[in-house]
Amino acid sequence: MCMTNDVQYFVSENDNTYYAVVDNQTIGEITYIRVGIDKLIIEYTNVAPEFRHQNIGLTLVRNVANLARKQHRHVITLCPFARAMFNKYPEFDDIRLMNAH
Repeated sequence: MCMTNDVQYFVSENDNTYYAVVDNQTIGEITYIRVGIDKLIIEYTNVAPEFRHQNIGLTLVRNVANLARKQHRHVITLCPFARAMFNKYPEFDDIRLMNAH
């Protein structure tokens, strides 16, 4: 397992993706789709195996959640990982659109 504190997060508005990057290498990503004027769907989250269990995936989910808050959107979690984070952490209750347990 690679432990690092040097993870940087970048959003690409062009492809609706947040990236987690270490040493100029993408180690994680989360994709989302804007639906209408008030919804956002989290589709997919992935973190490279050697970087898992370091809260990188959770941070990616939080980044998209903060984007949704700024844009006054509610979130639908199609991605199983994002859904698990939404179910585990009450910090997401304010933007959760559907209770998918």
